[in-house]
Amino acid sequence: MKIMLLGKNGQVGWELQRTLAPLGQVIALGRQELELSDEQAIRQVVHDTCPDLIVNAAAYTAVDRAEEEQDLAMAVNGTAPGILAEEAARCGAALIHYSTDYIFDGNQERPYTEQDCPNPINVYGKSKLAGEEAIRRAGVKHLIFRTSWVYSLRGKNFLLTILRLAREREELGIVNDQFGAPTWSRMIALATAQVIAISGGQLTSSGCNLYHLSAAGQTTWHDFAAAILDGSSSFLEKLPALRAISTAEYPVKAARPHCSLLDNSLFQQHFRLNLPDWKSSLDLVLDDLWRGYA
Repeated sequence: MKIMLLGKNGQVGWELQRTLAPLGQVIALGRQELELSDEQAIRQVVHDTCPDLIVNAAAYTAVDRAEEEQDLAMAVNGTAPGILAEEAARCGAALIHYSTDYIFDGNQERPYTEQDCPNPINVYGKSKLAGEEAIRRAGVKHLIFRTSWVYSLRGKNFLLTILRLAREREELGIVNDQFGAPTWSRMIALATAQVIAISGGQLTSSGCNLYHLSAAGQTTWHDFAAAILDGSSSFLEKLPALRAISTAEYPVKAARPHCSLLDNSLFQQHFRLNLPDWKSSLDLVLDDLWRGYA
């Protein structure tokens, strides 16, 4: 199987290069090889590569900056997935695409299912929803995985930000009234590879093309930060004091959902794969990070 992977240098894409390798020939592309705001370049690359499967892990993820760069966010997150889907359909390829919990407004208290109506409250969420809709219109064989609060030991993410700030500040004020499930990028990549192996790359899924794929359990940004610091306490010279604050006390350009928990039961039932609790995944990540310091 020939797999074209987009976003090779991102948090999920970097892991996918490794988990997809046993499944076939992986042609991994980053922004230097393909700019997703360039429609003609996308069409040409897919035509020239002629893959069996496209895995799109590329995205515009700067949530606050998207409020000012709406056209670019929509081009990368909304338009490009549709173009990929059209070209995949032309060459007989299937498509896997990643979306986000931020397509929901966060106003309901229970975890969101795939049947709940999206209602994004920021530009980033709107652009990601547009990408989902564009893929569905193309009529290509596809799977869309919505995930949440992605972190890893690479790039820019909450985990690395907290560890950096822990060395710089005496106190950290962290939002404690937004609820979600921190999801390790490696877990996403491992689950994706398992799904591809199960389906043989055909992505036949009994008519269902949309699944929620995030860690089990729930937490807040404040409690996520507390868990990061607790797991790093033996390796940091000192720990900052954590102060719980409200969303109103931490103004940002883009509104955030109050509760963006995703119900993963459909994914687990259909593919018979376990999605571990966010805390157990974090323990593994921190073990990887600090192992060299033991």
